[in-house]
Amino acid sequence: MDYGLTLIVLGLLILLAARLDRVETRKTEGAATVNDGDSITLGSERIRMRGIDAPEYSQICRKDGADYPCGKLARQSLVRLIAGKAVSCSGWQRDRYGRLLGDCKAGGKDLNRAQVEAGWAVAFGDFETEEAAARADKAGIWGGTFDEPKNWRESHGHELVERKHGTLASIGDALREIFRFW
Repeated sequence: MDYGLTLIVLGLLILLAARLDRVETRKTEGAATVNDGDSITLGSERIRMRGIDAPEYSQICRKDGADYPCGKLARQSLVRLIAGKAVSCSGWQRDRYGRLLGDCKAGGKDLNRAQVEAGWAVAFGDFETEEAAARADKAGIWGGTFDEPKNWRESHGHELVERKHGTLASIGDALREIFRFW
C-alpha cells in the first residue's frame, strides 16, 4: 500500500513538473510609452502593472471641494518615474485583454511599488503597506475623495480589467494554468 501511494504521489509530481514548463516568464525592456497610471507599452508588448490599480486616464477626483484630473496626474506620475530611462518588465500572467501583468523597473526603481507609494495607484493584491502609508500621508488621490478605479470603470460602463493580481492570486492563477489542459 505504501509503495502504491508513493508511486502515485511521484507520478503526480512528475506531471506537475511537466506542466510547469508551460508557465513561461516573459521579460521585455526598452523605451516605454506610458498609456496611463498603471499600463505601458514596450515595443509591441502592452503591459498592465501587476498588483496595482491607478485611476483611469479620464477619471476625475475631488480635493478641497474641486474636481481635478486624477487619471491624468497618475499617468504624469509614472512618466516622471520613468523620465526617459529604459524600463524592464517581467511576468507570466495576462489579463483579459492580452496584456502582460508585469513587475516593472526603471533605473533600479520598482515602478509598481512607487506608484502606490506616491498615492497615484491603489493596492490591487499587493503593496497594502505602501498604500496604508500613502493614505496616512494623504499622498496623491488620498488627499481628497475618489472612486476606486475598479468601481469607476464599472459605473462608467467599462468591464472590470481583471481580478486582483497579487501574490496569492498569482499562486491560484499558476495552479489554474498548470491544470488547464488536464
